[in-house]
Amino acid sequence: MKTTSLKNKKEVSNIDNPKVKELGLPEEIFNIPLNTDLVHQIMVSQMGNRRVSIAHTKTRPEVSGGGIKPWRQKGTGRARHGSNTSPIWIGGGTTFGPRNEKDFSRVTPKKMKRKALFMVLSEKLRNDQLVVVDKLSIDEPKTKKALDLLNKNSINNESCLVVLSGMDRNSILAFANLPRVKTIQAKDLNCLDILNSKYLVIGKDGIEKIKETFLSTKKAVDINE
Repeated sequence: MKTTSLKNKKEVSNIDNPKVKELGLPEEIFNIPLNTDLVHQIMVSQMGNRRVSIAHTKTRPEVSGGGIKPWRQKGTGRARHGSNTSPIWIGGGTTFGPRNEKDFSRVTPKKMKRKALFMVLSEKLRNDQLVVVDKLSIDEPKTKKALDLLNKNSINNESCLVVLSGMDRNSILAFANLPRVKTIQAKDLNCLDILNSKYLVIGKDGIEKIKETFLSTKKAVDINE
């Protein structure tokens, strides 16, 4: 692992003391140059994977009716028609309408998703939108305690993603009623959720969980290649 540079130092705070100490962040995660094209590609892929096709229209064979010819072929003075399920009839089938069979998901290599994630985390650090907390866990499911933690770190009425090291029910319930605040486990961290929030709040144990999840492989992936 690379040594931590001075610019990768981040102040660590908690609910009682705004500044506790400084923490060195791993350069493999928090010092990656931004590639906007890659980040955009990953964002589009993740949005497509989350998209659920709900809009659905019926085609001509699917609508009810059409069992009998509306009127005889000749002699009525009207245009000839063979079925009331035709798209030109009211209540008939829809032509080229949305269908719920369409799949918007995309397959993206893990290396690309990992690299884009590190780029977004690095940008949060560079833009001073990363808040590192000594202890993020909240002992009681109280919204006031969660709000105090955010206010002490100057996050007032801003969108925020809170990264938990694991499944912490009290912390999830404490942040649940706060508008524009979302919680996520460190192992599930992704590019899209980070970009959807202005601030990123994470504990020291959450940083260790990120390193364990995305860097602890037998053959380390060179993210700068």
